[in-house]
Amino acid sequence: MACMTDYLSLNRANWDDRAAAHAASVDYDVARLVSGERRLSDVVEFDVPRLGDIDGLDVVHLQCHIGTDTLSLARLGATVVGLDLSPESLAQARRIADEAGLTVDFVESEVYAAPTALGGRTFDLVYTGIGALCWLPSIERWAATVAALLRPGGRLFIREGHPMLWSMGESETAVQVEYPYFEQSEPLVFTDGGTYVETDHQFTANTTVEWNHGLGEIVTALLDHGFAITALVEHDSAPWCALPGQMVADDRGEWRLSDRPQRLAATYTLQARKT
Repeated sequence: MACMTDYLSLNRANWDDRAAAHAASVDYDVARLVSGERRLSDVVEFDVPRLGDIDGLDVVHLQCHIGTDTLSLARLGATVVGLDLSPESLAQARRIADEAGLTVDFVESEVYAAPTALGGRTFDLVYTGIGALCWLPSIERWAATVAALLRPGGRLFIREGHPMLWSMGESETAVQVEYPYFEQSEPLVFTDGGTYVETDHQFTANTTVEWNHGLGEIVTALLDHGFAITALVEHDSAPWCALPGQMVADDRGEWRLSDRPQRLAATYTLQARKT
């Protein structure tokens, strides 16, 4: 069992090892994003109706990885800072933004240290995308961090994998609950030589340390830190094949259960305002 003191180093190594492969994959489609043939990433485009007009806003994108969603927010007119713990991911993000001709700042930091790493700067909008919260041991500390980064009246916007999805096992024949739905003090430790994009690359840093957080725990943490929940939409789809062998993609690249998709909340979009 990985101890709490090494989860950052293990997860950082895992993301560092995969950054270049992700940037080169057809799944991220970086070449079309850079060329402008695709204006927005699939994740950001999915939520444009909910995101609304962000032109002119100061935005920080937490856990930005290789910055494709960060780039997309900049194309919507925001002044964006991307933050991530992985230096190799940020190297790819800077390259992608430069090739796209966009001015985006990128800062290396783990999430809880973001207020210090950003010099106490505050923002109109904190944005977080898919697959972020599972790397954090405490959802309460995350909510406190988001509150510290927002100006009064500022907004949190997050689309994330649903904790119901994160509790599912990897069976290709049945939808079954295998992992905790609620936050636990002890993490889940996985060793997996693959990744979520198509690649032939052989990885060496294959251990990850993760936690789930129930939807009620997330909402309660935000309420406890002075937020008003303004929108919460649960979706039966995810922007990747989260349960291989059990999901089919639509023409927007969203994957849902092929058999009775209404059984599974796969992702959610949550918005909250700092009061």
